[in-house]
Amino acid sequence: MTMVEDLAGFVEQAGYGRVSPDARQRLRVCMVDALGCAIGALGAQPLQAIRDYTAQFNDSTGCALIGGGRAAADRAAFHNAALVRYLDFNDSFLAPGETCHPSDNLGAILAAAEYAGGSGAEFIGALAVAYQVQCRLSEVAPVRGRGFDHTTQGAYAVAAGAGKALGLTADQTANALAMAGTALNALRVTRTGALSHWKGLAFPFMSMCALQAVFLARAGITGPREVFEGNKGFMESISGRFEIDWRAEDLERVKRVILKKHNAEVHSQSAIEAVLELKRAQPFQPEAVERIEIETFDVAYKIIGGGEEGDKTVVRTKEEADHSLPYIIAAAILDGQVMPEQYLPQRILRNDVQDLLRRVVVRPAPDLSREFPDAMPARIRVCCRNGPTLTREQRDYEGFHTRPMSWESVAKKFNLLAAPYTTPELRRRLLDAVADLEHLPVSALTRLLAEVRSPHLTSREESSYEPAKFAST
Repeated sequence: MTMVEDLAGFVEQAGYGRVSPDARQRLRVCMVDALGCAIGALGAQPLQAIRDYTAQFNDSTGCALIGGGRAAADRAAFHNAALVRYLDFNDSFLAPGETCHPSDNLGAILAAAEYAGGSGAEFIGALAVAYQVQCRLSEVAPVRGRGFDHTTQGAYAVAAGAGKALGLTADQTANALAMAGTALNALRVTRTGALSHWKGLAFPFMSMCALQAVFLARAGITGPREVFEGNKGFMESISGRFEIDWRAEDLERVKRVILKKHNAEVHSQSAIEAVLELKRAQPFQPEAVERIEIETFDVAYKIIGGGEEGDKTVVRTKEEADHSLPYIIAAAILDGQVMPEQYLPQRILRNDVQDLLRRVVVRPAPDLSREFPDAMPARIRVCCRNGPTLTREQRDYEGFHTRPMSWESVAKKFNLLAAPYTTPELRRRLLDAVADLEHLPVSALTRLLAEVRSPHLTSREESSYEPAKFAST
């Protein structure tokens, strides 16, 4: 039996009943976090382009779009996943050689579950499958060091979760996994050098394509079953050899998934926390700062500190800003926070932050690198002209797996992000729907998400818009 057939067998046996109560609650917390990020991204200019693209394929019998309207399942997956991802504020999973964002799977799994007419419990089970597959492949088969992007493992996760939501047989799931895994191997250049919109759209695009593979498998199309171990397959061409016994897998990796407190690349979270705490404890004026020295673990240095993925002092766009530790720290010092407004064009290009970010020096520290990913350590030194050197070390933050974000905290984040496009009543109903999703059809949630008011609704969508009519949850 091939590895992809073993994985398909795991998917067939997995489901809501095998998810522990603690893992179910963490999934609900991650879901609220992801939906807040999605609704909060509705006003972003690139998402207008995505809605205009999706509107060309609107289907009144299709799946709900967050913000109103409906489209074919694969286009709905793309649109909704793009919303979840755009702010770069959704959840993360840290492995020694890979970092992924498991809630990137939500758009495709939600569309598949709605298309299938599934229950909320079935959706939770399918989402747990996607989380488990992506996290475990990130642990045992990292690809970043070989020049590939983490969306590569995501192709298997989307195919597994969507296959589960659609009720595919093990044989059909194996074919879906084989097709998606063979076709959707993405390059890491997505996140290196001069960054583009594709940083936030690579996973959503892959989700759309992987969902198409699932529907093709459902229709009887077969794929190369030796995708993992075969001649010129995933192991030989991309990841190297690895082993995983899918028969022994559970659905608990979600309990190691972390949430972001600050709207910035995940490896920056402790450093942001450190500099904000330092400024609160020992106030200093930004203009008095001569130099800010940051010591961090090697992964953070490579990705956001100016290491192998490019110079992080050239910051012109939102995509470059949220992957630049110098910009993030400078913005935190100047504004006292790092939230979506810190990525507005007029904020990014102001002289104060552009000047201060060039006074930030980032270095990797071997002792901190040894602590990752069990901790997210950072050391900050703020050297002031004619004044003291202020120092602080931080190992974690609220949202890390050592200090998980509570339902109350994530609800606060959800309300803050969703407020511009929702009423308090709609936000309450959305939170209640997620909290009680096991006892609802998944359409109860998607109909509420369609009631959110996108600023980019087309005239055709406006004319067909109808508020959700089912009873309040």
